[in-house]
Amino acid sequence: MATGTEPPATDPRPRGGGVHAPTRAAIRAPHLRTDRWWLAPAGTAAGLLAFVVYSTWRAFANADYYGAPYVSPFYSPCLAENCAPMRSGPNWEIVGGWWGLSPAILILIFPLGFRLTCYYYRKAYYRGFWASPPACAVAEPHKKYTGETRFPLVLQNVHRYFFYAALVVALILTYDTVLAFRDEHYAWGHMGLGTLVFLANIVLIWAYTLSCHSCRHIVGGKLKHFSRHPVRYRMWRWVGKLNARHMQLAWASLVSVALADFYVYLVASGAFDDPRLF
Repeated sequence: MATGTEPPATDPRPRGGGVHAPTRAAIRAPHLRTDRWWLAPAGTAAGLLAFVVYSTWRAFANADYYGAPYVSPFYSPCLAENCAPMRSGPNWEIVGGWWGLSPAILILIFPLGFRLTCYYYRKAYYRGFWASPPACAVAEPHKKYTGETRFPLVLQNVHRYFFYAALVVALILTYDTVLAFRDEHYAWGHMGLGTLVFLANIVLIWAYTLSCHSCRHIVGGKLKHFSRHPVRYRMWRWVGKLNARHMQLAWASLVSVALADFYVYLVASGAFDDPRLF
């Protein structure tokens, strides 16, 4: 019975790897899609690349990351002695004076590791940069596929531990948001435009962190009888609703953390005066 997948007798089976592997359907074309399927991976790659370029510049700048009472989320907590003094701020001088690079490098490894190993971000940069695969129904062009079983992709399995670190970072950023209810003289009971920026950012950071697949599994993934654990079951359902919006929250929080850092940069560099609402 003809199925449309077997090559004609006069047409030799495609040889090679990737889409032309012997175990693949005998179709000469790399795909049969006629729509602009490449727009999605191209847009994803452009968005992620823009964030990488911006965050790299800000991380190595080692300047204009604190404008009282705001501290950039890229530099919080500040773990080195060469940090700008922040009154009541996240100054944790764990690393001594021998550290001469930007203190942001010491802390960004944790939120960056959390996002790099995130299930959605894996899909995003696998498709956007590695074409593995670039889109639905478009086969990957690689001759060999080993998944996440070899170095360095096997390190994706540490995602849960980065999740724990991300919780700590989110708590610290929450503390920074509380400190944003001060004025430039550290007096409490004030709110500026930057306070609203920080509030929006921390809400999105928490929403993205708690919508993580690891969080959903930790809350209720191992429960065999939901009826015996009503509280965890309700938490599991709540996290599940967030998890359904994980992609949107990933992008929204990525934009918000960059905007929060850029706002602090404008205030700290003197390019912009933080408007006071009260």
